[in-house]
Amino acid sequence: MEQLVGSVERITFRNEENFYSVIRLRCQGQRDLVTAVGTFPQLTVGETLQMQGEWILHPEYGRQFKVDSYLAVAPATLAGLEKYLGSGLVKGVGPVTAKRVVEYFGLETLQVLEQNPERLAEVPKLGAAKAAAIAEAFAEQGEIRDMMIFLQGYGVSPSLAARIYRHYGSGARQVIEENPYRLADEVFGIGFKTADKLAQSLGIAPNSQERLIAGIKYTLGQLADAGHTSYPLDRFLQEAAAILEVDVERLSPACAVLRQQKEIFLVDVDGQRVIYLAPFFYAEQGVATRLAQLVRQPRQLELDLGLEQELAVLEEEQHLRLAPEQRQALLTALQNGVTVITGGPGTGKTTIVRSLLQLMGDRQRRVLLAAPTGRAAKRMSETTGVEAKTIHRLLEYNFVEGQGMIFGRNEDNPLEADVVILDEASMIDILLMYHFLKAIPVGCQLVLVGDIDQLPSVGPGNVLRDIISSQAIPTVRLKTIFRQAGQSMIVVNAHRVNGGEFPYLNVRGKDFFFLEESEPLRILDTVVELCRQRLPTAYGYHPIEDIQVLSPMRRTPIGVDNLNGVLQRSLNPPSPQKTEIRQGFQRFRLGDKVMQIRNNYKKQVFNGDIGRIQAIDLEEQELAVVYPEGRYERLVVYDFTELDELTLAYAISVHKSQGSEYPVIVLPVSTQHYIMLQRNLLYTAITRARRQVVLVGTKKAIALAVKNNQVEERHTLLEWRLRAGLLPD
Repeated sequence: MEQLVGSVERITFRNEENFYSVIRLRCQGQRDLVTAVGTFPQLTVGETLQMQGEWILHPEYGRQFKVDSYLAVAPATLAGLEKYLGSGLVKGVGPVTAKRVVEYFGLETLQVLEQNPERLAEVPKLGAAKAAAIAEAFAEQGEIRDMMIFLQGYGVSPSLAARIYRHYGSGARQVIEENPYRLADEVFGIGFKTADKLAQSLGIAPNSQERLIAGIKYTLGQLADAGHTSYPLDRFLQEAAAILEVDVERLSPACAVLRQQKEIFLVDVDGQRVIYLAPFFYAEQGVATRLAQLVRQPRQLELDLGLEQELAVLEEEQHLRLAPEQRQALLTALQNGVTVITGGPGTGKTTIVRSLLQLMGDRQRRVLLAAPTGRAAKRMSETTGVEAKTIHRLLEYNFVEGQGMIFGRNEDNPLEADVVILDEASMIDILLMYHFLKAIPVGCQLVLVGDIDQLPSVGPGNVLRDIISSQAIPTVRLKTIFRQAGQSMIVVNAHRVNGGEFPYLNVRGKDFFFLEESEPLRILDTVVELCRQRLPTAYGYHPIEDIQVLSPMRRTPIGVDNLNGVLQRSLNPPSPQKTEIRQGFQRFRLGDKVMQIRNNYKKQVFNGDIGRIQAIDLEEQELAVVYPEGRYERLVVYDFTELDELTLAYAISVHKSQGSEYPVIVLPVSTQHYIMLQRNLLYTAITRARRQVVLVGTKKAIALAVKNNQVEERHTLLEWRLRAGLLPD
């Protein structure tokens, strides 16, 4: 082994998953920078490394020092200290502040920070508050560094180590050593597998009750992520045992403990036993019970003779002619406690909502409009002229430290409304539906509007489909495509695809285009060119704001992940004026289009919300994103340790596009995506476009999707509960 000592000038490459890094060093006695490669749990530009390793000759990159072990030491020069402190090591310290501190304390800077941090207040122009914040951040950074070193052997990335520390504080190590499985429950980003690896390394037995309990909850969580609210018990036990690599019999005591603690429930249905995680059991039971109460509430039937005349006046005022099924939908909504109105694009769902607003207004009834997402609420507001809110805003949600998300509107403080109309109801999952229904007051009428043929909700459950399938709730299905909508190939082709027919391609003067390319890399190039030049040049679309690329899958060359990297380089290339920060395999840049990928109730931003990066502050280690919310915009600030909640959104999955509408969608369709080529997926993608659809790929792939009408199976019991509670024996 040879030894090498040098100060870190720059970090050329870093893999945050395994800490493998390529760094450039300035070494004493060396004229040029030296390249070193190896595993470094934490790296800071400016620090000095004492390394052991060997020189190798890389066939492409030349001479490199391959590091076997190293020791980080404090910089020994004033310039090194400045670079070290100003590199982002300490939150709130950038190059300017670092220069002031080092100029004042000289080579004693680090000693002051470690032993007498209160002396920072002596630095001119720093201020007492700033000095105190820097001292606290420096102390915290030391504890985080210790946590990173402790966790490096367990495959925990620096960002997750920092998140663990911020969650538990100085007691983090004690929590990990006592029960590492708590991390999987309590820290976002730490899954069961990481916690299990930690536990095994700490000597926790594979058959320990803590491990089996955590594994059972993990398996049920995975099933919930796949959309299930419940699952056949025998199949579940087999899957959990396979994941945990234990005999099925060993799971019974752990299940018994979880049942006793009311964390899981078992239910017998038609001779089969199913298992639930507690939140989904309570939610599904609560949704069925509340819907039954709303349906059964006594009400005065509004079958007065003046209704037909009222509808005639409405048609004249709104310059429309209602189809028979639209009349039926309005009549049903006026008469019943709960009504479902479903139909595809161009069938007049928006007309019904506008008409209901007028009819209910004429009756002096208070109406509230809601939708599951901000984009859907914004579109509802635009089409009706009445403010629509997201369900979360409607329920006046708030984050309370120690309690999590709290809804201000619930059964004890219901909404002040006589009628609530919920649009895009196919998007709502069972948990949100439960909270929503709890806030609907007694005597209020509920109208659910949605497209049953779209993909199911991203979250667990199959709420709208189960409600309709139960036949227990009055439902009107709209089928007539109105003439104006029928002139759009988007509408026509959406219905053709939904009916199992091949879409019309490239009809002259229309809004639905197909570009044939068979090779994935050619598809990729075409998609990028469409976004960057062809569509903006031909139609004036904004390449980021107006065009949304959708893809059926995440991986593959034309999957979401690769598309995002390529589109980012093309649509928002790097420049000296654009600050950027690397997070894992992604690089976030000023102006980037990004998406939130988990519900964060504290920040009041939710899974699937899309915004633009407005600011990146390297000194404060914060990134700000602007999100549209109804008629307004909202600024959300992220600490750099929270950036794993964001992903680039130049391309998103079709599932994530639900409830949103874009001027233009561009969709690669390739047999590479064979496993995901389904009719309702293609249908959902097409219906996301307002002005134009462009498919890029092969006719064979389109045909495969159209023919594949296999609907994703989800194990839920809402339909069964509604039938049992509302239908006569």
